[in-house]
Amino acid sequence: MPTRYYLRLPEPERARGGDAALSFRSQSAEGLAAELQEALRSDALFQRWRAQQDDPDAVDPALGATDPGASVQGSQHDLHVELVVATSLSGNLLKQRLRWLAGGHWELRDVTAA
Repeated sequence: MPTRYYLRLPEPERARGGDAALSFRSQSAEGLAAELQEALRSDALFQRWRAQQDDPDAVDPALGATDPGASVQGSQHDLHVELVVATSLSGNLLKQRLRWLAGGHWELRDVTAA
């Protein structure tokens, strides 16, 4: 069953992970939403992260799970960005992708059934 997550990026320009190869590149709400949606729908981000590990073959492939039906809507509000994510992936996997993309510069505001 899909879940809807309401996220906030209080300072979108700081929403970058610790590794530039995995981080958000966009500045706009729409661009950030598109990048997160791609990270949920495909395993490309996971594969880039996996390739950086000391023993990529030892990485649990379940960490690369995807949701081809995931959707992310982004909107700009004054100086912050709000993202609404609908996905069947677990909250832990969503958080993992967000840490790679945005580091710790995001907030989970609410969670509801989609």
